[in-house]
Amino acid sequence: MPDLTYAQLAKQSAALAKDVARSSEAIHAHAKNIADEARDTARIAESIGALRVDQATIAETRELARLMDGIATAATAYASAADTTAHAAQAAHDQNKASHNGIGEAAARSTVGRDIYQLDRTWLTQE
Repeated sequence: MPDLTYAQLAKQSAALAKDVARSSEAIHAHAKNIADEARDTARIAESIGALRVDQATIAETRELARLMDGIATAATAYASAADTTAHAAQAAHDQNKASHNGIGEAAARSTVGRDIYQLDRTWLTQE
């Protein structure tokens, strides 16, 4: 039997495309959460400033907000790369379908049994 059939390839490429798309969506959600937390932390820094908390604490809180914003930006960039990967995976699945779907359908409709791969090759050499 062949190492990889059309049906297996189609199933694997579709699963890959879906998995990468789901992962990309999850990364976008995490990036949004981090950005929201960064904004909240910046608001907290302003609030504690109004309460006349020491300047070192306010500066540390602002620095934390700045770092969190940087992490959110990096996560968003990573999510954009994941989107590109998701599109590439979907394109690979679509190309596989366009290139091989007819062969897969013909093989599925074929009346030749699946046992052809277990054929005794010596029988073919006999006259």
